[in-house]
Amino acid sequence: MMRFLLHCQPHRGRGGALAGLFVLIFPVFLTSFFSPLGHASPSMFTEWNAPKPRHSRILKSALQRETTNSQHSDLWIPLTNQGWRPCVESPKAPSLPEKSEGYIQVFLDGGLNQQRMGICDAVAVAKILNATLVIPHLEVNPVWQDSSSFMDIFDVDHFINVLKDDISIVKELPNEFSWSTREYYATAIRATRIKTAPVHASANWYLDNVLPVLQSYGIAAIAPFSHRLAFDNLPMDIQQLRCKVNFQALAFVPHIRQLGDALVNRLRNPLVKNGALGTSDLQESTVGAGNFVVLHLRFDKDMAAHSACDFGGGKAEKKALAKYRQAIWQGRVLNSQFTNEELRNQGRCPLTPEEIGLLLAALGFDNNTRLYLASHKVFGGEARISTLKKLFPLMEDKKSLTSKAERAQIKGKASLLAAVDYYVSMHSNIFISASPGNMHNALVGHRTYESLKTIRPNMALLGQLFLNKSMSWSDFQQSVLEGHENRQGQIRLRKPKQSIYTYPAPDCICHS
Repeated sequence: MMRFLLHCQPHRGRGGALAGLFVLIFPVFLTSFFSPLGHASPSMFTEWNAPKPRHSRILKSALQRETTNSQHSDLWIPLTNQGWRPCVESPKAPSLPEKSEGYIQVFLDGGLNQQRMGICDAVAVAKILNATLVIPHLEVNPVWQDSSSFMDIFDVDHFINVLKDDISIVKELPNEFSWSTREYYATAIRATRIKTAPVHASANWYLDNVLPVLQSYGIAAIAPFSHRLAFDNLPMDIQQLRCKVNFQALAFVPHIRQLGDALVNRLRNPLVKNGALGTSDLQESTVGAGNFVVLHLRFDKDMAAHSACDFGGGKAEKKALAKYRQAIWQGRVLNSQFTNEELRNQGRCPLTPEEIGLLLAALGFDNNTRLYLASHKVFGGEARISTLKKLFPLMEDKKSLTSKAERAQIKGKASLLAAVDYYVSMHSNIFISASPGNMHNALVGHRTYESLKTIRPNMALLGQLFLNKSMSWSDFQQSVLEGHENRQGQIRLRKPKQSIYTYPAPDCICHS
């Protein structure tokens, strides 16, 4: 704007006309620049370049939808008792070995939820080996560049206390092993480093390959470690210990919980503007006001590029995603061998903000629904979510619900931002994710453990429905309702090779 004014100064002959035009349009900019902190919404600048809606026929009807009171009320009813309960119990007496075999170090990469699973596996491996666990080292994520440590994210004293009767845990190594650091292992081949752990290794593999190192040197450092423990053929006490870590021992640090409580309170009580903290219980739910849905919108550039799907952004978008694929994966991604139609029919394409909005509308959520958007970055920016915003004008996110001061401790830290979203998601009436991934899997498992309603999109069905451009809204809605009748939190038993963290039954959830 300043540039515009300076450019106009030499042309004084046209100054009056330009000044008049400026007076006319300035109020439009004014509302954008100085609007108070409110609902999550795209700016007017990015909306000009927003991709056009891809499903205009059903979108038009969805925007005019009416939801009956009974249909809307049914959505918020908690899950009925399915006859299952958590069965993770602490040992009646401490089960620590008389003598530790040595210290176990693990170095965990990935995002918050991948690291979370790695922490659970590290505790299990320490138990298998009768070893003392050093608080895991979290690697800097190469994508998000977040250097947050275990103690920055999780309440370490709570972690140690909950597990005190199961394994020994230390915050740091004693002086005699202080040389065992990430830098030490990065500079040369070391006898105490285990770098050949296979994916989904058995308990016997650790006993055969890691225990001798512990007994020889008193310490073993395992890197890489993500996904390095099997989900099958393990003793039941080890399986239940993994769940105990995940669902009981891993609590977020107080400032994350405090900010999460504030967000939950403001979502349940829209008139609350300040930092009064909510005290909502995971099981507490009432039909009507105060309810909210959390939508995990996993639609970042990494996901969009890796899927190899077409999202309607035209040649420029296709070129940008192809360039990204080439830079990150040398252009080689598994889905590249299929056409867009084939990928959608197979349910391999992540739902766009427009598509997840249409799904929610078809399920019966009306435009008075309070929707919390849990996401880091949306590919296409705020413009991409403009259609979702039209369908759900009461949509909120961390930024719209908090002040800069409240967000200061988590600003620019992807793991802490994800931790806040995880916390809010666990306190919502309903959770839904736009596509599978680590966050989706972690929350599906945790909410199953707590018997909370969670909607799992039928990706194959939706892919086929969205390819049908002549379908009416009533037919679309009927197909969606029928296709999601049994995908709202019903217990699903874990199958061989499936993750215990996504499917905690029957290992950690037992029949009453």
